[in-house]
Amino acid sequence: MKYTIKEILAEKKHRSWSYPTNNWMYYQEWNNALFFHYKINPAFLKPFIPANLELDILENNAWISLVAFKMENIRPRFLPAFPPISNFGEINLRTYVTKYNKPGVYFLTIEAEKLFSAILAKSLSDLPYEKSTIKRTKNSYKANHPKRDFILDATYNIGNHVKNKTVLDLFLTERYCLYLDKNDELFRYEIQHLPWKINELNCTDLTINYHLDEINLHSKPDLMHYSEGVQVVAWEKVKL
Repeated sequence: MKYTIKEILAEKKHRSWSYPTNNWMYYQEWNNALFFHYKINPAFLKPFIPANLELDILENNAWISLVAFKMENIRPRFLPAFPPISNFGEINLRTYVTKYNKPGVYFLTIEAEKLFSAILAKSLSDLPYEKSTIKRTKNSYKANHPKRDFILDATYNIGNHVKNKTVLDLFLTERYCLYLDKNDELFRYEIQHLPWKINELNCTDLTINYHLDEINLHSKPDLMHYSEGVQVVAWEKVKL
């Protein structure tokens, strides 16, 4: 079901703070998302996190997630989407952070299926987009980034709808901002979307090989989710 932007902005009860009062600047959809979540030693993450940003910890654990999805209909506020550029496979490796009581995400890496989309997204957002080889079918998601030796090869089935989300489910999915550091300065992008509708994810075959210094993701995830996706509006980044 597609919602209007007015309907997306009208729903606020699920948020822990209000979104900005000025006009949003970007629209995008994060569809058919696969979440692979791992507990991780906070010490392994700290070298990657800006000094003025705090790791968000749940029950003494830090978390890192590999999220593979289809970016669709991404566009600026006053322009239409252009599918050859606006639609592409994306994978991000993210962790969970907070600043001034606004829990959000921090991207360690981002891969995009299309070269021009990666270049344009990086230029407009300053986020760490890189080109990767990504192929998706109805029940598989395969990606290979030879430059970094990253591999994701998942064959999966979608399980039951998660009716009662746990505290951990909410911690890992309900995030309404992202943080970016550039030239020793910290920025925040505020976003708004309806709550994620999540399902269990059952993988019949799964190969994950992602490594950044002491961070090595190659074992079975501690938790997995699937979601049909969300429609997202985002505001321009703000320097903190």
